[in-house]
Amino acid sequence: MGVGRFVYTPILPLMHTQAGLSAGAGANLATANYAGYLVGALAGILAPVLVRSRAVLRACLLLLTGTLAAMPLTHSTTVWSLLRLVAGMASALVFVIAAGSLLHHLRAHPPHLSGWAFGGVGGGIALSGLLVLVVRPVADWRTAWWTAAALAALLAALSWQLRPEEAPLTTVHRSGTGPPRTHRWFAALFVSYTLEGVGYIIAGTFLVTAVGQASTGWVGSGAWVLVGLAAVPSAALWARLGRRWSRPGLLLTALVVQAVGIALPALVGGTVAALGSALLFGATFIGISTLALAAGAHLRFPRSVALLTAGYSVGQILGPLLVAPLLHDGHDGYRRALLLAGLVVLVAAGAAAVLRIGFPHHVAAEGPTVPGQQRESTGDTRPAPEHSPPHPAN
Repeated sequence: MGVGRFVYTPILPLMHTQAGLSAGAGANLATANYAGYLVGALAGILAPVLVRSRAVLRACLLLLTGTLAAMPLTHSTTVWSLLRLVAGMASALVFVIAAGSLLHHLRAHPPHLSGWAFGGVGGGIALSGLLVLVVRPVADWRTAWWTAAALAALLAALSWQLRPEEAPLTTVHRSGTGPPRTHRWFAALFVSYTLEGVGYIIAGTFLVTAVGQASTGWVGSGAWVLVGLAAVPSAALWARLGRRWSRPGLLLTALVVQAVGIALPALVGGTVAALGSALLFGATFIGISTLALAAGAHLRFPRSVALLTAGYSVGQILGPLLVAPLLHDGHDGYRRALLLAGLVVLVAAGAAAVLRIGFPHHVAAEGPTVPGQQRESTGDTRPAPEHSPPHPAN
């Protein structure tokens, strides 16, 4: 899923220079992918049978690989948009099925194991960046897409026997108790996470292009490899930190760090700034999703995962559209896009700061389960273990 979802970012500069793709069309292709991801994520929420089906998983793996292989067969932006739309839908379902499977089968194991498994998204990002880094000097954009398809096919074969979650997700409350009123905290979390979707996706789509325009040829793809490598351990790291410090505080910290990382190459030129930006961005974007979903489950707000999924996914759709008018100004346009993305994430950090005010840290003692775990109606007053997955929109 990491390859199929994110290889577009390092290939985008090649499509600009070799396939004649305009900056605005590049933003539209990104938006099509994010719209498909929203549809796929909502389908998994509204029709749970889909995310418990091995046939659906295998069909989505084939679809995802096929859309990568089909990209070089045309120059039509309409067909490209349709392919990226389908790729987004397939990516979302693959992620939701994989997340449910691993949380189901690892629920008796330490929480950091699921964090490392979610690092597979970062591994896919790193592999996609490395792939383009190797292909770029010797081949064109078509070869990059076909090589990505071959890599996706190999990874699909390795994951072909994955067993989806066997039982529907359940929510268990103590008898005689109802969910607490946590509306104001959830509202702040929802605003923060939706804005994070806007800012994160601008950087996730255009960081390589922005860096590549201001640096030597290898730096853009190299930065994307670094994003993936930093993302691999990030979910496990933030989950471990969440056992010692409050999630709202960690969420605020991660958002501020990410805002600095996104804006860094726009404020300070050079290779060091570009690679530093990649490191900070990669170390936070999956961690932010982990923390936000865990906070939503902690608050016991009805259908918190579904609502956060929708907000984040809508934010991803809006992000490229928001900066599309800026991209027509060449290098300055991409620089301003990163500055705007950093500002949006900083506003998301402000909403997270509001979340900290009076946050009910002990609500989860009676709270609902999160995917892959069930809490019985006993006298145990300890917080539920942290097994919340990164957001499906990642």
